[in-house]
Amino acid sequence: MNDRLPHEKGFHISWDQIHRDARALAWRLDGKGPDDGAWRAVVGITRGGLVPAAVVARELDIRVVDTISVKSYNHQTQSEPHVIKSPQADVMGDQGEGVLIIDDLVDSGRTLALVREMYPKAMFATVYAKPLGRPLVDSFITEVSQDTWIFFPWDMALQYVQPYRGSEN
Repeated sequence: MNDRLPHEKGFHISWDQIHRDARALAWRLDGKGPDDGAWRAVVGITRGGLVPAAVVARELDIRVVDTISVKSYNHQTQSEPHVIKSPQADVMGDQGEGVLIIDDLVDSGRTLALVREMYPKAMFATVYAKPLGRPLVDSFITEVSQDTWIFFPWDMALQYVQPYRGSEN
């Protein structure tokens, strides 16, 4: 039995690391679009997908960027996902064909399953993937175990940490 809290098996991501990993995701997606390798648009799943979507759009020179807002977490508790805001219909075209849908992480896969049902022809990519959600993404950069909690830089603040052994005095 695992008595650890979600944050005790943590994977801490810095701003530099998310930038490097999002660029790596862009490189992996480059030339894979249906229009002679090009993509029509990038759609970030808010909120976590905003930063990687911006990096991917920049790296691939994609000027059409939109969002879909899906709420599936209340702090660290996961609930049934529901769409709060959809992307513009003209951006999504024919069921998302030619559109990259980007998120920071696929965990259980419930958020991506909902969005994939709406836009089955889109390409789904995440920076990080857990085993349960991995089958729902077309591309990702790093896989972490299902019981790992990822701490993203936009959720963190720098603070003093007491030394492991003793004190500084």
